[in-house]
Amino acid sequence: MTAGDITANMPTGKAAPIGIFDSGVGGLSVLRHIHQHLPHEDLLYFADTAYAPYGDKSESVISARALGVAEFLLQRGMKAFVVACNTATAAAIQAIRAAYPALPVIGIEPGLKPAALQTRSKIVGVLATKVTLTSARLIALQQQIAETSGVQFLLQPCVGLVDQIEKGELRSAGTALLIQRYVSPLIAQGADTLVLGCTHYPFVRPLIEEIVHKINGKPVAIIETGDAVSRQLTKVLAEAELLQKNQRESSLIAFTTGSLSALETAFSNLLHLHPAVLHVETMSMSEKSRH
Repeated sequence: MTAGDITANMPTGKAAPIGIFDSGVGGLSVLRHIHQHLPHEDLLYFADTAYAPYGDKSESVISARALGVAEFLLQRGMKAFVVACNTATAAAIQAIRAAYPALPVIGIEPGLKPAALQTRSKIVGVLATKVTLTSARLIALQQQIAETSGVQFLLQPCVGLVDQIEKGELRSAGTALLIQRYVSPLIAQGADTLVLGCTHYPFVRPLIEEIVHKINGKPVAIIETGDAVSRQLTKVLAEAELLQKNQRESSLIAFTTGSLSALETAFSNLLHLHPAVLHVETMSMSEKSRH
């Protein structure tokens, strides 16, 4: 089946599910907001954990994975696709929209605009993966906002932090050491606002806040974008007349190319949810149930 065939046969009903995609568990920080704002919508979550982290992959590899995931979820009837991964958005969202022009696609990018409005020192630190920070999308956005606002953005790649979060080490000494290494130079240069430019990072926000307070003696503003993505999704679905308004019990199904138990644990520990989790082969993308 070609991309055109899938797009042509896309479901348009309000009862169709929303697809949410990330390289691993980071997208759960976005799913949390979507689940809260749209409690009657059925959700499909895809964690491409076997290929995580995306931050050290080439854009061509990330784009190929994202297109494969989009096709997989379209075959399961999704009505909209949320790319809940900053790195995948930067590398692949244009290719996804080109391949599936009829599909509502919502991406995510670091919250530079709200950070520029928030900062008083006019210095903002941006924590993200290397792929996100070097993407043409982010560079253009940064330059545009800097020119109009006079804000200086300090871009800090956080190598290894996604790995720690994927392992569930949200408060370990190793994670704290990484955060201190990446945050300290930003605070030293006068940043009073930090942008969490990866959907994994909100899960270590309490640790970031503690470390910043130890370094700085006072808090800084922290910007994350899960809520903004949820509001944009709601707007797009409403405009397309695809918003589920019926008071109904919703479903949540998760897929992973990695460990079933790891994703189940992440859902339980991070969101207190217990969805059905199915395994997907990394190459064939064929579904295999847990049984």
